[in-house]
Amino acid sequence: MKKLSTLLLAACSLFGMNVNAQEDFRENLKFGIKAGVNYSNVWDEKQEDFQANGKAGFAGGVFLHIPIGKYLGVQPEVLFSQKGFQGSGVLLGQSYAFKRTTNYLDVPLLFTFKPASFFTIVAGPQYSFLMSQQDDFTSGPYTSSEFREYENDNIRKNTLGAVVGFDVNVNHFVVSPRVGWDFQTNHGDGSSSTPRYKNQWIQLTLGYRF
Repeated sequence: MKKLSTLLLAACSLFGMNVNAQEDFRENLKFGIKAGVNYSNVWDEKQEDFQANGKAGFAGGVFLHIPIGKYLGVQPEVLFSQKGFQGSGVLLGQSYAFKRTTNYLDVPLLFTFKPASFFTIVAGPQYSFLMSQQDDFTSGPYTSSEFREYENDNIRKNTLGAVVGFDVNVNHFVVSPRVGWDFQTNHGDGSSSTPRYKNQWIQLTLGYRF
């Protein structure tokens, strides 16, 4: 997580050097596309015996900047977002590795504060819909992979969360670091045998505004 945070700051610093020729789009309605990477992990607020490591995944989609004057606005986004976790250990004397990739449709509704043409602060709620999940397990010579499109009501497919971050704007290009987390656990009615957890992630995307 620290390495990715350093990368976010470095990328934004490079884009920030070009602000002298910056066009001011703060009062313009703008549609954009973006793509990048998530670095995600999970956490259990009740501190049960469940630990995991982070993993990288794809994030990308579209956004719409709706100005409310020069300094305020609303920015809804629709993103395909890969989250999940990975881990390793020893089972019956044999080392194993496990990786879970969860594919979400994320819809953040971000409120924007635009103190300068090249810098925008964003924050707001996010709705996430779990589309599918892939589990990969390796232990010695044994490897398995399972892909599921959920129909199990015990798994929560609709999750509410929050996103905060900022945009570095260089004319039509925008670099968007984000931090997000779920308010709700992955369990629906709590009877699933899957460990209970919430998603958390750091996201970095590069976008283009039309």
